[in-house]
Amino acid sequence: MALGAGLSLATAAAVAVAGALMLVLGSRLIFAGRALPGVNAAGLDLAGMNRAEIEQALGATLSYPQQGAVLLEDQGQYWTARPAELGVAVDVAGMADRALAVGRSADLLQNLAQQLSAWNQGQAVPAVVVFDQAAGAAYLQRLAAQIDRPQIDASLGVDGLQIEMRPGQIGRRLDVQANLEALTPFVASMHDTSLELMVEETPPLVLDASEQATLARSIVEQPLTLQAEGAGPWVLDPQMLAGMLRFNLVQNSQGAEYQVGLDPAQLAAFLEPLAPELERRPQNARFIFNDDTRQLDLLQEAVVGRSLDIPASLQAIESGLREGRHQIDLAFQLEQPAVPSTATAAELGISQAVSVVSTYFGGSSPERVNNIRTASSAFHGLLVAPGETLSMGDALGDISLDKGYSEALIIFGDRTIKGVGGGVCQVSTTLFRAAFMGGFEIVERYPHAYRVGYYEQGPGSPGPGLDATVFVPLVDFKFTNDTPNWLLMETYIYGTQLLWKFYSTSDGRQVQVSGPRISNEVDAPEPLYKENSDLEEGEIEQVDYQADGMDVVVTRTVTRDGQVLHEDVIKTHYLPWRAIFEYGPGTELPEDAITEDD
Repeated sequence: MALGAGLSLATAAAVAVAGALMLVLGSRLIFAGRALPGVNAAGLDLAGMNRAEIEQALGATLSYPQQGAVLLEDQGQYWTARPAELGVAVDVAGMADRALAVGRSADLLQNLAQQLSAWNQGQAVPAVVVFDQAAGAAYLQRLAAQIDRPQIDASLGVDGLQIEMRPGQIGRRLDVQANLEALTPFVASMHDTSLELMVEETPPLVLDASEQATLARSIVEQPLTLQAEGAGPWVLDPQMLAGMLRFNLVQNSQGAEYQVGLDPAQLAAFLEPLAPELERRPQNARFIFNDDTRQLDLLQEAVVGRSLDIPASLQAIESGLREGRHQIDLAFQLEQPAVPSTATAAELGISQAVSVVSTYFGGSSPERVNNIRTASSAFHGLLVAPGETLSMGDALGDISLDKGYSEALIIFGDRTIKGVGGGVCQVSTTLFRAAFMGGFEIVERYPHAYRVGYYEQGPGSPGPGLDATVFVPLVDFKFTNDTPNWLLMETYIYGTQLLWKFYSTSDGRQVQVSGPRISNEVDAPEPLYKENSDLEEGEIEQVDYQADGMDVVVTRTVTRDGQVLHEDVIKTHYLPWRAIFEYGPGTELPEDAITEDD
């Protein structure tokens, strides 16, 4: 029994194997060229279908490429694409190959296992989705034509008085590859999806320049007025301002921005010619010495010196325009005077009169008197610093009709003629004598060509040899305050007297003057008569006055504590000078008259 049972089991196994082989072989014969039972794909039973039928059935069922939807979005724009438009397709031919390959390998046992598995459990063939990224990229590139845009900086310009502003634009570029990669998982699983497109954005340096455009419009909407104390104003009209406008792109920590302003080179060219007019030298306060209180009484306020500071003025203009102002003060570099209005006599070392002299000008014309008054007033209250050399020409400045001078007789070459400022030499002679008698150092002095009677008038006259002429700017008189204290000068006119006072503090110097010593005297030539067609017949006018010629020597010795500070020998050579008379045509002359024809 046991052996019989064993044979039965073996027989049964053999029968089963043989049956299975018969099943495999039978199925392959029955389903030749067709899918075996249990083979399915996309939910379809493909058993018994040939290749064409499989492809047709799968193509009809797997319609995602044609009927699916991919929604693409960018900044409110939407595009709906069929997956097929993006290059998505289902490989039904490949799926048919896989369906027909089930149970048909070269290994018999493997085929048997696949067939049995398919019969019992079913054999699903996965869908094969193909994503042609070249086609997808081509589709996205067509969208890029609508999405991409160049980066543009905002710009500003001027057209006449109009300020033109073009806004900037953010650069945008559709990132095709990144979007393809984002779509791949969805199309591979044949799912509809929506995608916010990935776009690279590049901001411009300046996106918006509207604020700067507003500033530029405010600059040219009205004239710009530049002003300074005591000068100007100067007005730049809107057309000039528009021509000077500049828009400079400047990098900063936030990126960049336009700086709106006037071209500094053009503005500096406008300001530079103004500098000489605006320059002002510092001027010490002027005082008079009060003989009663022995203090200084303020005569004229000190003046702070200034020079136009063009860089600072440019900055002030720029700042003012930014603040919306159209009246702007120019900027200056200031220089304080050495002596402020608050100075005291003690601070300056002034305590007494150290030299007082007078000259007289009786018989002078009203024009000459006016010139004496005008010139001497330039020195009233004037201070000379310790060690300073005073130039009379510098102190007087321009001698002209505009400065209040009149035409009067002056010595010019070998003649006495009318000229602006005649009589100024009365002032230079008086100043020379005050410095000379005060013991101060004489630096530069020129005598007159001939003796002038005015300078030998009045009580206490030193006689000839102590006069001084000036002819600005060629001939000057200069002296130095060679003391440790400030020197204050005061000038006064009493009738026909010019009084000059020096106030300071004596350093103990003593002045000894000897002379004048006169030699080589020469009588004046006989008067000369000249015809002048501007005069009437019978009219005779004296235009020059006679003076004897001579050589004069005056000596001065200045000492202090037995030490000689200055030892001067003032030598003057006076030419003999003839009187000159002019007469009208037909005038009868004296019998002994000498004329130009003689």
